Amino acid sequence: MGTDTDEGAVLVTGASSGIGAELARVAASDGFDVVLTARREERLVEVADSVEGEHGVETHVVTKDLADRDAPQELYDELRDAGTEVHTLVNNAGFGVYGGFDETDAGAELDMIRLNVVALTHLTKLFVPPMVERGEGGVLNAGSIASYFPTPSMAVYGATKAYVLWLTRALAHEFEDDGLTVTAYCPLPVETEFMEKNYVSESALDEGITNDPETVARKAWEGHKKGRRVVWTSSAGARFARLGRLLPHRTVTSLSADVMEEGVSYNPF
Repeated sequence: MGTDTDEGAVLVTGASSGIGAELARVAASDGFDVVLTARREERLVEVADSVEGEHGVETHVVTKDLADRDAPQELYDELRDAGTEVHTLVNNAGFGVYGGFDETDAGAELDMIRLNVVALTHLTKLFVPPMVERGEGGVLNAGSIASYFPTPSMAVYGATKAYVLWLTRALAHEFEDDGLTVTAYCPLPVETEFMEKNYVSESALDEGITNDPETVARKAWEGHKKGRRVVWTSSAGARFARLGRLLPHRTVTSLSADVMEEGVSYNPF
């Protein structure tokens, strides 16, 4: 990846706050123009103004709810019609639902699948072919520690993140000779709105927060630039992943359930 804005813009989904906003700033610090998309226009504009002021790049705000079936195609068409070439797609948008599978809202979890899986896949299908044609570009996907472990009490969320990880690994292999880098960044819990908005604070996860959004974004972007397929944004996360490969699946799932259980504090390190 280069730092010349003539190479195109970086498109960041879920860019109105948290890791997404920080990824927009990190990309801009490398000289890329930035396209920011999310549902909250006012917040997007605030982030865009901040990015422009800090780094002197151009920003483009597109308000979309990517859980809507037609939103990825609409976003692609708007950028194409505006003559905006996307050098790197950052699939950061996503959310989780906490609670027992028999108690959580089916509509919310189906929306989560549409955003975490369907929209991510659709956007990648749309923006990767032009990258292959140019022979440069990349995709940076938001994975999670949950990409590696079954997560009782967030079963559907964990399954969506497992999908993201394996899709990323497969596409990284497919496009390694085409000049594209495809990366998943997999943080442990991060201090963002995600914890509160998705009721994750009811579990013990908020006691294990390991990184701030700026650190996660910087490490994710740096790893992507180096061509890595998976980026662990903390050494604790890397150790947890190795632990999961060594232990039986039933044991790993039980440990994960202990972490997710309301009021239970567990530290495997």
